[in-house]
Amino acid sequence: MTHPNVAARPTQAVVLAGGQGSRLRPYTDDRPKPMVEIPGTGTPIIGHQLNWLAEEGVTDVVVSCGHLAEVLQKWLATAELPLSVTTVVETEPLGRGGGLKYAAAHLPRPDRPWYATNGDIWTRFSLRDMADFHTERDAVATLALARPRIPWGAVRTDGFGHITDFIEAPPSTVEINAGVYVFSPEFRDLLPDRGDHERATFPRLARERKLAGFPLPQGSYWRAIDTVKDLTEAAKELDAGRA
Repeated sequence: MTHPNVAARPTQAVVLAGGQGSRLRPYTDDRPKPMVEIPGTGTPIIGHQLNWLAEEGVTDVVVSCGHLAEVLQKWLATAELPLSVTTVVETEPLGRGGGLKYAAAHLPRPDRPWYATNGDIWTRFSLRDMADFHTERDAVATLALARPRIPWGAVRTDGFGHITDFIEAPPSTVEINAGVYVFSPEFRDLLPDRGDHERATFPRLARERKLAGFPLPQGSYWRAIDTVKDLTEAAKELDAGRA
């Protein structure tokens, strides 16, 4: 039996890959952040993302390039990819919202929903389930929500101030924006031509109860690759079979 929401699941996506990646130097001296290889895999972050998107039913991706765009474009032109990829380059900085709008204008099916993901996220979970969640809530935009592990050990105390336990790198008690999205077709027209959608478009949709948050399922792998330490941790998790 076909799931009633199958028709509403996106088959197109935008990957935002224009960041400078200054905290990942020296890796990003000669390549954009999404082109940094996950140690031990032989594949850059964006390669893992494109494989994941293809596994989740995506056939067309628009990659928004910026910093060292030609390096990313060259790799995309020569790599064996599981889906069709188009690249766009902002000729002037448009901000996060403007950049997203500019990239979305190049999607092949403007009247259909779409996914978007930040180019530095390494994750695995069911985008199909997230798309169904989005449809069931009649949302215009849905954000994936993660509880990343806190990089420090936590301390538990009792009511008298005695320490009762130490917890190594516990999950955060609050949810954060995981950098993966589902958008309805009308979302593009709500984006600013320039500027940040997280300060304008998202708060407006939240007030209208049109912004949904999809908690990543228990046990899902998620990591933002922001620093050299994140790369090291990702390699360790890969070795441990978690990634």
